[in-house]
Amino acid sequence: MLSVYVPSDFSLKKATVTDLAALPDNAVWVDLVNPTQEEDRAVEKLAGIAVPTREDMQEIEISSRLYLENSARYMTATLMCQSDTDMPRTTAVTFILTGHRLVTVRYDLPKPFALVENKLARSCSPGITGEMVLMELLDAVIDRCADILERCGLEIDEVSHDIFEPESERHGHAKQYSQILIAIGRKGDLTSKVRESLVSIGRLVAFLSAVIEGIKWSKDMREQLKTMQRDVVSLTDHASYLSNKITFVLDAMLGVVNLEQNNIIKLFSVMAVVLMPPTLIASIYGMNFKLMPELEWAHGYPMALLMMLAAAIVPYWIFKWKKWL
Repeated sequence: MLSVYVPSDFSLKKATVTDLAALPDNAVWVDLVNPTQEEDRAVEKLAGIAVPTREDMQEIEISSRLYLENSARYMTATLMCQSDTDMPRTTAVTFILTGHRLVTVRYDLPKPFALVENKLARSCSPGITGEMVLMELLDAVIDRCADILERCGLEIDEVSHDIFEPESERHGHAKQYSQILIAIGRKGDLTSKVRESLVSIGRLVAFLSAVIEGIKWSKDMREQLKTMQRDVVSLTDHASYLSNKITFVLDAMLGVVNLEQNNIIKLFSVMAVVLMPPTLIASIYGMNFKLMPELEWAHGYPMALLMMLAAAIVPYWIFKWKKWL
C-alpha cells in the first residue's frame, strides 16, 4: 500500500493516488506498507532512490542499516508491534531522507505511524519537510517505548505482590504459580524486545546526528535530536533495570515454589514418622505366633489401640514443641 502526504495550509493531508506514474512532486512523506514492485518503481522514480527489499531491511549489521547512498540517508530501526497483546513482536522499518522528502518502508503497522499521521492531519508547522516528519515519527516511537516500559514496570510490581503476598491469602498454589511464571516470561520477552528497539533507535539517532553536521537544520531540530539521544539512553537504562528486576522476580518465584515443595515433603516425612510407631505395634500383634501372652488378655485389644494412639500423639507433640510443624 502506498500513501502520499502533501502539505496543505497548516496540516499534512493524505493525497489520493490514482496513477502511480503521476505521484505529486510536492509530497514530503511517502509511506510504503507491504509495497508492490510497481509502487517501489514509482517511488524510486519520484525520489531518485533505491527502495530496499524486506531482506535488506532485516540485515543486522550496522553498515546495512545505516548508510549514505547518492546523497540519500538510509536508516533502518527495529520498532515494536502488537505490544498490547500477548504476542508482541518487532519489525524493521526503513527511513529514507532524500532532499527534503521522507520515504518510509515497512511491513507491519507500528502504532506511532498512525498517531503521527493523525497529529499532522490536524495541524503541523508551515513549510513542513521530510526532516520534520522524521523527527515527529522518532519522537512518537520513543514515547511509545516509554509507555510500554512504564506499563511493564507496573505489571511487574503486581506480579511481585502476588509472589510475596501473605500466605493466608494464597489459594490454588499450583494454578497461581503457573500463571505467575507465564506472566514473568511475557514481561521478560516484552522488555527484551523494547530494549532491542531502543538500541536500534539510539544507533539511528546517533547516525542522524553525525550526518546533519553538514546540513542546515534549525537549532530547534538539533536540540530535539539531542533530547532524543538523552531519552533513548535513559530508557535503555530503565529497560536494563526492568530486566534485572524480572530476573529477581523469577528467582523469587522459583524460591517460593521450592519452599512450597519442601513444605509438602516435610509434611509427608512427619506423617511417616508419626505413623511408624503405631505401625510397629500393629505389626507385632498381627503376628500369628501361638505363644503370645497378650492374646489371652481380656483388655488386650483396647490396650493395643491406646498404645498405638499414644505412639502417634507423642511424636506429633514433640514436632509441635520443636516448631518443626
